[in-house]
Amino acid sequence: MRPVEIQPGLVVGGGELAFLCGPCVIESAEHCLMLARALADALGRPFVFKASFDKANRSSIHSYRGPGLREGLRILAEVKRQTGLAVLTDIHTPDQAGPAAEVADVLQIPAFLCRQTDLLVEAGRTGRAVNIKKGQFVAPQDMRHAVEKVLSTGNGRVLLTERGSCFGYNNLVVDMRSIPIMRALGVPVVFDATHSVQLPGAAGDRSGGAPEFIPVLARAAVAAGADAVFFEVHEAPERALSDGPNALRLDRVAELAAGLLRLRSALHDAGGASV
Repeated sequence: MRPVEIQPGLVVGGGELAFLCGPCVIESAEHCLMLARALADALGRPFVFKASFDKANRSSIHSYRGPGLREGLRILAEVKRQTGLAVLTDIHTPDQAGPAAEVADVLQIPAFLCRQTDLLVEAGRTGRAVNIKKGQFVAPQDMRHAVEKVLSTGNGRVLLTERGSCFGYNNLVVDMRSIPIMRALGVPVVFDATHSVQLPGAAGDRSGGAPEFIPVLARAAVAAGADAVFFEVHEAPERALSDGPNALRLDRVAELAAGLLRLRSALHDAGGASV
């Protein structure tokens, strides 16, 4: 296992459960700052603040995508400056890697793009931590190829994220075996508890979701050995500009995170093999 230090005091894969949290997409600078501060209060510990400057794979051409690369990175830089938090954002094309790495501590590869060699290599060349989401169509053991593409650049700071697999139409299922399988590749594994309850395209021109299952799956993932948990969070999911139906409501973060930390501690104290 190669633990990945994101910033001093924040390590993924170092034994303690880590958190990656934030809105699906940057809605405004004010909104990002509000959520970053609220999440810092709710978690009471260092975490990675997540927000996307562009959602390039929305269901509909009419859906909100975000403020774009330049403005989005400006907002994330301001979040870092005012809060001291590490930040994560998605990149979709190789030319976005360099500019994004000037601000972001973690570059995230969306699930649909996890096989894109040029994208993975350019992300790796930045030296930033690279979080690769496992494609819904990829077997967990086959993610070794994505890991190898980043490692080929000399960058060993790789994370893998489980976010569910295709299960018929408009549905996902999580096979918790994927967590130890991907950890066996020698990298920390993140569990995306909110995208795992997404119902892709189920609302016609947008995705639906079943957020009532977020706590259930998050607890199962921690028990299975996940090194970190990823939540997309919004104070009012019904008003979110992207992925509201599967978001975790802000006022539920503190209780859920505390429960996950207690579970992790109990497993460690019991000598659980998954921890």
